[in-house]
Amino acid sequence: MRIFTTLIVILVAAAGTAWYFAGRAPGPVIEIAQPLKHIGQTGELVVNVDAPAGKLVALDAVLEQGARRTPLFSLTGGNDGQLTREGDRLRLQRSIGKREIADLEAGAARIVVTAARPVLFGYRQVQSTASHDIEVRLTAPQIAVQSTHHYINYGGSEMVVYQVRPADAMSGVRVGDQEYPGFPASGAGIPNADPGLRVAFFALLWNQDQNTPIQVFARDDVGNESHATFEYRVFPKAFRKSRITIDDRFLSKVVPAILQNTPELQVENPSDLLGSFLRINRDLRRDNNALISSLASKTSPQILWHGPFKQLLNTAVEAGFADQRTYIYGGNDVDQQVHLGFDLASTANAPVQAANRGTVLHAGWLGIYGNCVIVDHGMGLQSLYAHLSSITVKVGDTVDTNAVLGRSGSTGLAGGDHLHFTMLLAGNAITPIDWWSSKWVQDRVIRKLREAGMADTQQAAAQ
Repeated sequence: MRIFTTLIVILVAAAGTAWYFAGRAPGPVIEIAQPLKHIGQTGELVVNVDAPAGKLVALDAVLEQGARRTPLFSLTGGNDGQLTREGDRLRLQRSIGKREIADLEAGAARIVVTAARPVLFGYRQVQSTASHDIEVRLTAPQIAVQSTHHYINYGGSEMVVYQVRPADAMSGVRVGDQEYPGFPASGAGIPNADPGLRVAFFALLWNQDQNTPIQVFARDDVGNESHATFEYRVFPKAFRKSRITIDDRFLSKVVPAILQNTPELQVENPSDLLGSFLRINRDLRRDNNALISSLASKTSPQILWHGPFKQLLNTAVEAGFADQRTYIYGGNDVDQQVHLGFDLASTANAPVQAANRGTVLHAGWLGIYGNCVIVDHGMGLQSLYAHLSSITVKVGDTVDTNAVLGRSGSTGLAGGDHLHFTMLLAGNAITPIDWWSSKWVQDRVIRKLREAGMADTQQAAAQ
């Protein structure tokens, strides 16, 4: 009997010890990964919880504002979030902005997450709690347009100077469904510029309605957005329509060369020159323009150019910007495309010079454009030189005005030796005519920068 009693005492003591130490085991490891600082109209909660085998008996997340506690997630039900597991880690994600939590108020808030895991074969559990202080922002950024007299040539570009607060808000100009980012005014040669002073170049594209609304916008990283209108005037323009006859001689010249240099373009029958041409003129043209558009993200935040851009010397204009082209083969209309540039011709293999200062972003083959160079001039503005017979620059080179980029040719979809030249803004083709004009540059750009506080008008566009 004494032995039995002793065994009972030992077992009770062992159980008590196990119970005690189980209760002192570490709880789940909780990391509140998002939000980092604030939420607003939008926001996302991301919580990582580490526990052996990812087993939890409880997981609760709440948002506290004063005395109000808003449940965000509960393992027991009523969940708006998504819980996933990978190994020992559980990951909770859900949206927590004003759009999802209607009674969210501006000001300080705290996210509190509690998690518990089983121990001692599930007879006991250990708990952890983590909290994170954030700010709820529900006030949209403020915008004040400072520049005046905005005149837009249809298919062309303009510039606006404005103030945004807070300065870290993403901002720019919205023209219909197109957005043109604003850049710090210090990059335009305005010394000691306020951090919120912005410069934005924008365009009314050839294929947009001439009554497309134009406004400055600003939004923060939690979904608060504001808009500001400004006075502007659009000058309408009618673009030319042309009919271009293509024949087998032209097709046999351009199609095989393009297919050879563009292995990613697969055609059903390379010997079908017309069918291959239509794939090139439609699909490859679209893909090439998408690549050109993607280069806009590599633009410099500073203006690199100085003064008006230069048309290639001693050249005749063979085709204009936004010409509406109908292609004719065998007497039948087979395709329609828009020519987004100027065709400039002089002598064969003529030196092709940079229209202004900048940095080379592309130098090589580019589908319908053949050998092509693209130069970045900063703040979203770029120039394109196509159909070259040779290229003498490489990506990353800094070039000055009149620097030789290569020589003219007839590569790509070119029937004869010429330079296809266009200007780009945020990846969109715009007419170069504006930028070739000294008067336009002075009035549309330099005047506004001077009025905004530019110290030296001669150097403003060369910073």
